[in-house]
Amino acid sequence: MFKTADLCDDHSDKLTIAAPMFNDFGGEISFSGSISTVKCFEDNSFVRSQLEQPGKGRVLVVDGGGSLRCALVGDVLAQMGADNGWAGIVVYGCIRDSGVIAEIELGVKAIDTLPLKSVKKNVGEVDVTVHFADADFIPGHYLYADEDGIILAAEKLV
Repeated sequence: MFKTADLCDDHSDKLTIAAPMFNDFGGEISFSGSISTVKCFEDNSFVRSQLEQPGKGRVLVVDGGGSLRCALVGDVLAQMGADNGWAGIVVYGCIRDSGVIAEIELGVKAIDTLPLKSVKKNVGEVDVTVHFADADFIPGHYLYADEDGIILAAEKLV
């Protein structure tokens, strides 16, 4: 098991540290993996299509534009992610069904919760570099998350 604080001590010259704005909602607080991204705004169609695929221990990073007007992940999608082998989901936006998500063996970080679901218009982009929280989330790079925050590295550290 890793601690982001220890990784920062050992590798600070190789890391990007995401600005602290995320809360923990999943049943796993510490998670890591190769990054896959979805860029969308108030439409979680592409989030679903990615989580339907084998995760292979990856982390899905969802750039929802920071919207606080609807949720991009709920209990059904979180369970799908866990069942399909994703290590975690980071949402630059909101989730819902937080009580159920807390029981799912999946790392889930998001800005906050909101009960309203998103629209489904099949609009978004997959595996593009996204920028939020003062950091670039680059597909294929690595994300490490725990109770202290999120750090990013171009290569696998542990």
